[in-house]
Amino acid sequence: MPQRVSQRFSVVVVGAGPAGLTVGNILRAAGVDCLVLEAGTREFIERRPRAGVIEEWAVRGLERRGLARNLLERAQAHTECEFRFDGARYRFGYTGLTGRHHFICPQQFLVTDLVREYADVRGGEIRFGVRDVGPHGLESGRPSVSYTCPGSGERRVVEVGFVAGCDGARGVSRAALPPDRVRVARHDYGVGRLALLAEAPPSSDRVVFGMHPRGFAGHMARSPEVTRYYLQCPPGDAPENWPHERVWTELRERLGAVGAPPLKEGRLIERRVLDMHGYVVEPMAHGRLFLAGDAAHLTAPVAAMGLNLALHDAFLLGDGLVARLTKGDDAGLSGYSATCLARAWDYQEFSEWLAEMYHGTASGDPYRAGAALARLRRPFDSPVAAAAFAEQYLGARTGG
Repeated sequence: MPQRVSQRFSVVVVGAGPAGLTVGNILRAAGVDCLVLEAGTREFIERRPRAGVIEEWAVRGLERRGLARNLLERAQAHTECEFRFDGARYRFGYTGLTGRHHFICPQQFLVTDLVREYADVRGGEIRFGVRDVGPHGLESGRPSVSYTCPGSGERRVVEVGFVAGCDGARGVSRAALPPDRVRVARHDYGVGRLALLAEAPPSSDRVVFGMHPRGFAGHMARSPEVTRYYLQCPPGDAPENWPHERVWTELRERLGAVGAPPLKEGRLIERRVLDMHGYVVEPMAHGRLFLAGDAAHLTAPVAAMGLNLALHDAFLLGDGLVARLTKGDDAGLSGYSATCLARAWDYQEFSEWLAEMYHGTASGDPYRAGAALARLRRPFDSPVAAAAFAEQYLGARTGG
């Protein structure tokens, strides 16, 4: 199929997740022409269940850009979480220590709001269902992006000024970085997590973490009718190994504690096994290509920080592109990679620290188990340790 140059845009955004749509909205608000290319359908991205914890600084950043009205009306504000270990319950009130809180809002609701704002309100161009997206000439003065149209099968080429690569860990943007100019640092946690969605009301009004010799368990409200649960499992385990009764037996055991209310059980509507690992790509830019979100870094779902990192990248990248394209100011783009990487490494370090606290009790190693319990007790024994933990848990130190 022959290729033809169809249009020119100042920016092409590859990927319509939270990062890509936020970048697109920032550009449209400044009157910058851009095109978003997405492999999935609009229905798919608006229904895909993902993260649900959004740090307050991230919500305020969306709010300043006119992107949080529905989120603020819908989201729940959480001010404390609960740890359960050694058969006891420990409530941790992080808002009282920092003055900040978490918002709980399923990511698909945020994506729905962002795509509606971008496409329907701000008039941004977006093409769903595209295939074989490829950036070209990223170091030249005339970069381009090619893709195949879903309906006609026609191969099109778009001339661009910049490319925002927001298409995740398996996307083409990360693969476009020259291998000899990029470093990918990876860490494998050596455990898996069974990610579950239950058609059941939350059993607590706060996030609950259970540290048990049988493995970690987590409880996170997603809506009044749906609850997210996690169960530690062997890496590479199969969801089919976890039938309904086994799941609820393990959840009851691992989240059990004196005085804890019984779990509200329901039909399991999602079972996925996540191998717990993280990576960081350095640098996050090459020529006219800038990576954001999971294309650049992945944090294991230990501290629920992936969505927040993606939004941080998007704010900086969107603002940097606007400054370059409307004022000729390169400062934001030239410092983009270093600024984003500083936060990414901060979140990675905290996730690794937290993972040992969550999983050490089930390691089978008495030394690791004892050290994990000491780490768990520390925030409840020391106000200084509590404040430090709360600051990192909320992303407050790096969130400003």
